[in-house]
Amino acid sequence: MGNWTIADSEKTYGINDWGMKHFSVSSKGRLRVHPMADERCIDIMDIVKEAKSMGLTAPLTIRIQDLLRSRVKRLNNAFEKAIKDERYDGKYRGVFPIKTNQLREVVEEILDAGQEYQYGIEAGSKSELMIAMAMQQSNKSLLVCNGYKDQNYMRLAFNASKIGKNVFIVIEQLSEIDTLLKLAKAEGFSPNIGLRVKLNVSGEGKWADSVGENAKFGLFPTEIISALGKLKRAGLRDKVKLVHFHVGSQVPNIATIKSAVNEATRFYCELRRMGFPVDYIDCGGGLAIDYDGSRSNYESSANYSLEEYASTVVYTIKSLCDQADAPHPTIVTESGRAIVAPHSILVLEVCDSIEKTPYDKPLVVKRSTKQVLKDLADILDKKSNYKSQLERFLDAEQFKNDAHTLFTHGYLKLEEWAQAENLFWQICRDVSKSIRGQDQIPEDLEKIDEILSSQYVCNFSVFQSLLDHWALKQLFPVVPLARLDEEPNVQATIVDITCDSDGKINKFIDLEDERDTLPMHKLRKNEPYYIGVFLVGAYQDILGDQHNLFGRVNEVHVFLEDDEEDGFYIEEAIKGAAVDDIFPEIQYKSEFVSRLMKKQVDAAVKADRIKPREGVKMLAHYNDMLKSKPYLD
Repeated sequence: MGNWTIADSEKTYGINDWGMKHFSVSSKGRLRVHPMADERCIDIMDIVKEAKSMGLTAPLTIRIQDLLRSRVKRLNNAFEKAIKDERYDGKYRGVFPIKTNQLREVVEEILDAGQEYQYGIEAGSKSELMIAMAMQQSNKSLLVCNGYKDQNYMRLAFNASKIGKNVFIVIEQLSEIDTLLKLAKAEGFSPNIGLRVKLNVSGEGKWADSVGENAKFGLFPTEIISALGKLKRAGLRDKVKLVHFHVGSQVPNIATIKSAVNEATRFYCELRRMGFPVDYIDCGGGLAIDYDGSRSNYESSANYSLEEYASTVVYTIKSLCDQADAPHPTIVTESGRAIVAPHSILVLEVCDSIEKTPYDKPLVVKRSTKQVLKDLADILDKKSNYKSQLERFLDAEQFKNDAHTLFTHGYLKLEEWAQAENLFWQICRDVSKSIRGQDQIPEDLEKIDEILSSQYVCNFSVFQSLLDHWALKQLFPVVPLARLDEEPNVQATIVDITCDSDGKINKFIDLEDERDTLPMHKLRKNEPYYIGVFLVGAYQDILGDQHNLFGRVNEVHVFLEDDEEDGFYIEEAIKGAAVDDIFPEIQYKSEFVSRLMKKQVDAAVKADRIKPREGVKMLAHYNDMLKSKPYLD
């Protein structure tokens, strides 16, 4: 423990790899966030402390609002630089896909940060379009309408165009053309029109199936020809302004993006050749976040930077347009995850632990001691009998399995099975100490950490706050918020307080692959232990469900402030959902369940099972709980 440094912690948790210069460890061993990726920083534990003073305890979502601004600026500046470096004649006009995070303060901060860049919004449903219409004040920024569209969706888009917004209706299905033409005829005008093309390029990563011939959205070449014919006959040739494509979310390989941009640019050049005044290429989403910091084409990583992404897109479009003698179009991207993921931190507090702690009391061998117990005791005590720790472990594992078989068939008593398991744990602990620090560890020995691992019980629900981890096996960086100047001496997984056995985090980032446990510190009595889950700002807020009726967690919105001693202030504090906030969503009303409970308590009093005063206290406690948070106190 004495030789451990904060540099060791930064390496162990990969902070400098996935952190994008936004996170560091202080000399006190506490994790800090650098919202603008400069020297200004905020101690995350200071945020937790201030939130607690406001009555907001973990589980707690911390939103670093300035980090949103930093990401918007970095994306736009990257494209501006690439356009300048490549002598590209067109412009860049980004839009934020609000499906990634529709929360009001997130959208407000992004639009405010993007105002100087004419940064717009992409909507994928009627509800999202209604938010976009209200929130987007600038008529210069783009409003891109994606998703399936019925007549009411189309009418909203037409109305947005009427009041001066720069609307693009992207045709996803051929049937949408008829709906658009009907409205255009009735209204006497049409907003700008985009065509989403169905690419043949193969996708990559978790969402690889969202592109290609079997993709959910987009037009085949034959459908594009048909759509263009209908638009031309309706006198709307001049409204065809945009070619749209999408290559999937979290695309880890820059080669995949380049291939997709290349194919889509060919569609753009062909439409120009056919006489349609297309002057926008919308590259959709796909810009990845390097969750594990490995800079690889693994699905939780990215083998390119944001700047390399911008350069690749600009260079590829320019090269093909120059070959076809077509004008350079305005480039649009719908990057959501890359903008919002870094700004949000989920803070968990460990409320209990489930330990595999072998006791060191030696086995007293008697004449009646079962042979399997003697064999395990010999493996523990007679180390010199073995040429390698691998052989020793494999023998121990076999005898432990034999002991379990004997127990299940009634040949070992419970006390004897407990002794066998304890001896096995002792052997694993001893082998683990012997191989610590070795450069190469046999594959069979790598599972010892998992065998001996503890489970840290945290006061949260995976299904509410980290649904992607459960549903899609998405990896997120997980780091203790303090004690990073101490060596972590416990291998642990994280389990939540739901009654579901899947409610756990048992896969963690690692530069080479992924790991089944995370090094953490031994819990101290009466000292809280906080863990941060990072890069959770995309989708997790919206996808979370009400499994076990755990609702939204407490939340604070944090801004940098140089005039404050600790360098920040909490601009808004939002209390998480109470029980009676959740009940109406599943068709219960507080008054209804309270009335049913009163009826039963009154019956119990009448039957003399409880005293009247006790019944009153019961009902008061029940009604108090309706106003309380569903998480542990």
